[in-house]
Amino acid sequence: MNQSISAIEKRTVGKTMKRILPFILILYVIAYLDRVNLGFAALEMNADLALSAEVFGLLSGIFFIGYFFFEVPSNMIMHKVGARIWIARIMLSWGIIVILTGFVQTATHLYILRFLLGVAEAGFFPGIILYLTYWFRARERGRATAVLLLALPIGGLFGAPISTWIIDNISWFNMDGWRWMFILEGIPAIILGVMVIFYLTNRPANAKWLSKEEKDWLEGELSAEQQVSAQINKVSKLDMLKDSKVWKLALFYFAGYTGVYGLSFWIPTIIKSLSASTTTNLEVGWLAMIPSLVGIPAIIFVGWNADRTNAYKLHLIVSIIIAIIGFIGCSFSGSIFMMVLMLTITSAGLYGFTGCFFAYMTFFFTESTAPVGIALVNSFAALGGFVGPMILGMVVFTQGMLILAGLLVIGLITLLTLNLTNQHDKNMVKEVQKNIN
Repeated sequence: MNQSISAIEKRTVGKTMKRILPFILILYVIAYLDRVNLGFAALEMNADLALSAEVFGLLSGIFFIGYFFFEVPSNMIMHKVGARIWIARIMLSWGIIVILTGFVQTATHLYILRFLLGVAEAGFFPGIILYLTYWFRARERGRATAVLLLALPIGGLFGAPISTWIIDNISWFNMDGWRWMFILEGIPAIILGVMVIFYLTNRPANAKWLSKEEKDWLEGELSAEQQVSAQINKVSKLDMLKDSKVWKLALFYFAGYTGVYGLSFWIPTIIKSLSASTTTNLEVGWLAMIPSLVGIPAIIFVGWNADRTNAYKLHLIVSIIIAIIGFIGCSFSGSIFMMVLMLTITSAGLYGFTGCFFAYMTFFFTESTAPVGIALVNSFAALGGFVGPMILGMVVFTQGMLILAGLLVIGLITLLTLNLTNQHDKNMVKEVQKNIN
């Protein structure tokens, strides 16, 4: 009997990972690229539109204001109507807005479209994290979210040379290259949005690519975990909002998010400022690839090893410490070599942190609170996406890096006070698991 269950488990987990993870990885690569390609456009756009550093910092961050206001309602709608329809809607609308960005004439146009892009994309990432809880048990979520988060370094790895190549080489119909970058990079979101309608499956019960035996096994496993979660976490949304653990998660992720997006929008400009005046945009793009390149093994290793050891919190602590060291190193780097090295160390820590945080976060919610809880943590943290670029736009670079390092220290202290369960909860979980088994 045990051998039979083991065979079903291996087969079902393998099928779900192969079916779901590569596709959502592609979706998030496009989402991330369309979110941060403003940083590459800045190499030419800022001069064309006469944008100051302060204005560009605000433009980079205003996306996250729209994101903040609409993320929770978006996730609640997705939970009701299903991921297939709602993710498709999100992708189609953001693709159209990115294309329209290629036609802006003033900073005001950019403010409006960047805000609307945040509104359009709100709910995509927390929706995908919620979607993973419909398909993967806690023991697989570290690997599942690690694969999803590979989109961040992959987006930087391919986005940097592609974006800068378009800027330097395409000027069809006498339009600047940075405009074509937005237009060409918005099209894949529309194409994939249509594909989502036909490819994505809402729940295991709807999966024609799973046998009845596999569906029953997977739904039984997920149901058992939900029973355990209901014993230690708040089951009502109001009680969840009163739980300090949820707000600690939000504060911790805010600190990390600030660091991630502070760098994401400014890396090309930082590298350009330390490069020779003859350095081309494409060469800047190649250098900007290096921090992203190290992010791939960082995310994979941290996500896989956190699953293997069940030590998610320890992996988060180590990752944040590495990022803090990197930010401090960046503030004292005066050469292009040292800057790229320190940015790489910083990226290793930040990408490692993202590799297991989202699996760790899902442990704090039940099925009823997950749609709101995940979106709530992500939306408040998304304000860090507004704050990070603003910091580097408003203060000198050295101070900005130290401020980001200080925020991560606050996040680290918050994480150290965050515990999933107390001893009473642990005893309760053991009893529930015994009854389930």
